[in-house]
Amino acid sequence: MTDEALKFLAAGLAIGLGAIGPGIGIGLVVNGALQAIGRNPDVSGDIQTNMILGIVFTEAVAIYALVVSLILLFVA
Repeated sequence: MTDEALKFLAAGLAIGLGAIGPGIGIGLVVNGALQAIGRNPDVSGDIQTNMILGIVFTEAVAIYALVVSLILLFVA
């Protein structure tokens, strides 16, 4: 394999594997929030706020993976 092909492979693995974790994490966060709202609908506003914050922090990991893959493509 050439260096160019290895660069593309590394960038693809970085973004591919970097998207699996946040996808699972967001699913778990939303699942927990929906179960909590189902058990106690009166506090749905507080739960929804915390859920959105959890989603934002989890999505940041996917953005970091995107940045790493772009660095691998254009800098390395």
